[in-house]
Amino acid sequence: MECPYCGAQAIWRDSSIIYGQNYGQVWICSRYPTCDAYVGCHGDTKTPLGRMANAELRAWKKKAHAVFDPLWQQGDMERGEAYEWLMGELELPRAECHIGMFDVDMCERVIWAVVGRIGRERVQSILRAFAG
Repeated sequence: MECPYCGAQAIWRDSSIIYGQNYGQVWICSRYPTCDAYVGCHGDTKTPLGRMANAELRAWKKKAHAVFDPLWQQGDMERGEAYEWLMGELELPRAECHIGMFDVDMCERVIWAVVGRIGRERVQSILRAFAG
């Protein structure tokens, strides 16, 4: 796997290099921490959970999840129904509708789609609470 930010080779390591303790395996840029791109893996596999992300993209993914996840976590919709709605809003097939795979632009589109559904004030409130 190649780092999409600097072009260096990604290496498969335990996540203690990032977090100080191991939460599972990650693909991480071989130039870490100079290039801070990484992605976690499914269980004990080498299968990435999404795309490699730098700090900026990780922040946008967290924001997208913060505003999208309450749609299904708070009972407004079932989880599958929320993703079906998001697929329609973003005009994506099921296989591509995964926030872990999104770039910054797509994360912004998630947030704007949720604004259209629940309103700007409610989304701003969620993001304020998320920012802490």
